[in-house]
Amino acid sequence: MIELKADRCSPRPGRLCEGPVWDERTNELLWVDIPAGRIHRAALHDGDLERRSTVAVGRRVSAVVPCASGGLIATAVDTFLHITDDGTITEVAALSLPEDGVRRRMNDAKADPHGRLFAGTMSEDEIAGTAALYRLDPDATVRVVREQVTISNGLGWSPDGATLYYADSPTHRVDAFDYDMATGTFSGGRTFAEFPDGLPDGLTVDARGFVWVAVWGAGQVRAFDPAGRPHAVIDIGPAQVSSCAFAGPDLDVLVITTAAEGAAAPGAGSLFTCRPGATGLPTNTYSDARLVSNP
Repeated sequence: MIELKADRCSPRPGRLCEGPVWDERTNELLWVDIPAGRIHRAALHDGDLERRSTVAVGRRVSAVVPCASGGLIATAVDTFLHITDDGTITEVAALSLPEDGVRRRMNDAKADPHGRLFAGTMSEDEIAGTAALYRLDPDATVRVVREQVTISNGLGWSPDGATLYYADSPTHRVDAFDYDMATGTFSGGRTFAEFPDGLPDGLTVDARGFVWVAVWGAGQVRAFDPAGRPHAVIDIGPAQVSSCAFAGPDLDVLVITTAAEGAAAPGAGSLFTCRPGATGLPTNTYSDARLVSNP
C-alpha cells in the first residue's frame, strides 16, 4: 500500500467545492462551488493553482464538463446549461422530476467516451431511494438510466470504455458495471470497492485502469487496481473530501476538492494536489455539435 499526502493550493476555500476537471483546450482546471453557484477556472503551476476566472451561474451548480464545441455544459439544480466561451448561458434541457414534495438537485456528472453526459441527482434531505441517474444525449434528449438512488456520485470509465464505475454514496461502496459504448447502457452491477468508514464521492480512473476515489468523511483519496485491490491512500487533512481528477499537460497531478460545510478543519473547502506516480485519461467532452448547429 502506497501512502501519500496532498498539498493545499492557493485559491481561497469555497463552501462545497466539487467536480474538478482538466480542460485540455485551455490548459486550465475547472471546478464548481455548489451552493455559491460558481464555476472557477485556474492555471496549474508547479503543483499549485492560480485562479483565472469565475462564472456566476445564479443557482446551485453541481458539475461542469467541457463541450466538443469549446463551450461548457453545466448541471444546475434540475437544468442542463450550455455556457459559451463568451459567458452566454442558455438552457439545454431540464429534468422531469417527480412532484412528490421532495427537494432534489443534480449532483455529480461526467461525459462518457462517446460524448453522452451522465448526471445524477440527490434529495436535499438525503431521503433514501428518491434520486436517479440520467443521461443527456448529444441531441439534448434526457433519459432515466437508474432509479432508486439516494446520492448519485462517482462516475468514471475504464480505459477501454467497457466498465462503468458508479457510487450511490450511502451504500458505502463503488460498483462496477458492464458498459455498452454503442448504446450508452450498462448492466451486471457488482461491488468493486467498499468504504466502511466513509462515503465514496467523486472518482477518476487513470490510464492503467486504477480507480481513485474521494472518501467523504475520511479525509482521504483511495486508489484501487482494476481488480478492486487497495493500491494507495492519499491523506488530505479536511475530512469532507468531495472529488478528484488528474490535471496538467501530462495529466500527472491529482487535484482534490474538499468542502467547508459541516467541517472545521484547517483548509476545509480548499483544493489540494498530489503527484501519485500515475497518469490520468484525457477528459471526455460532451458532444454538443447538434446544439451548436441548431441553436
